[in-house]
Amino acid sequence: MSFRGDSSSKSYGALFPAQSKPEHYVIAYTDGGARGNPGPAGFGVHIADQDGNRVVELSEYLGQQTNNFAEYSALIAALDWAVRNGHRAVQVVSDSELMVKQVRGIYKVRNENLQPLFEKARRLIGELEWFEIKHVLREQNRKADGLANAAMDKGSGKTKTVATPSSSEPASGIYQGVVKNGVVEIVNGKLPEGTRVMIRKA
Repeated sequence: MSFRGDSSSKSYGALFPAQSKPEHYVIAYTDGGARGNPGPAGFGVHIADQDGNRVVELSEYLGQQTNNFAEYSALIAALDWAVRNGHRAVQVVSDSELMVKQVRGIYKVRNENLQPLFEKARRLIGELEWFEIKHVLREQNRKADGLANAAMDKGSGKTKTVATPSSSEPASGIYQGVVKNGVVEIVNGKLPEGTRVMIRKA
């Protein structure tokens, strides 16, 4: 695995040397927030492919938590989704400078409530072949910010809905099927009538 971070870090251990981006990877825009800090908290994750095409959106209300707890929850949700769906190259984009610098090893994680989340994120990163995390301004992270706010709205009883993938659409965006009596049957979702497809034997 290669890890893009600060090679002088002591808290993250020996980091792998930075390498160029692989041909195929996913970009996870993550955000978390808490109204009151601590207060009603939620996170949002917008995942796209390397060309910027939407793959999936994740969001969850977390109850009464801190802003940093929500930021780490978003990171873990993104990493867990990537690992479960077979993506081994991930770029994370976050507007949390603290979390980004902690993951890179520039800052130590001193908060006892965040340490288990940091370690879980670290374990998930260890399952990847390539990983990069970068900090951006909130204005460059609007989709994830909107999902996080929608999750907080939902948890607070407001009517705003949280964007989620269609139940008939697989989270990975990849449909799987089996051939029965010469006909391909989709086993992990439902395609609209008239959809044109290309079939490649697995």
